[in-house]
Amino acid sequence: MAEAFSVPVVVRGYETDTQGHLNQAVYLQYAEHARWSLLQKSGIRQADLLEQGVGPVALEVTVRYQRELRAGDEVEVTCAFVWGDGKTFRIEQTIRKTDGTVAAEVTGVGGLLDLKARKLVPDPRAVFRTLADSPEVFGL
Repeated sequence: MAEAFSVPVVVRGYETDTQGHLNQAVYLQYAEHARWSLLQKSGIRQADLLEQGVGPVALEVTVRYQRELRAGDEVEVTCAFVWGDGKTFRIEQTIRKTDGTVAAEVTGVGGLLDLKARKLVPDPRAVFRTLADSPEVFGL
């Protein structure tokens, strides 16, 4: 597994709910932001994926909420790819306050969809290796 990539995020007031804490769905948006930021850091743009006829897909996502976040809280959102064999991979993410408190853990199973065949590509690692300027960001 690669060392976890991370991006900073500040909780915005409009993302909070009536209890004053971060809306549950926004945790998923933060995780998505970190995943796309990792792709960009590796040198892969969304246009590059489309040119290759592939797109990342989420097959399963689990969020474990541990501590509330409020407007103005600063967090780091990590993202690490865990590779196995086959068509899928795991993504492990942590949303952590600057004091080290874990607010949430997001784990998922993903793949790369062949946009024409509408099936998962057989070896997503090979596609990421080919497209990335810095495949080590993926742990490759």
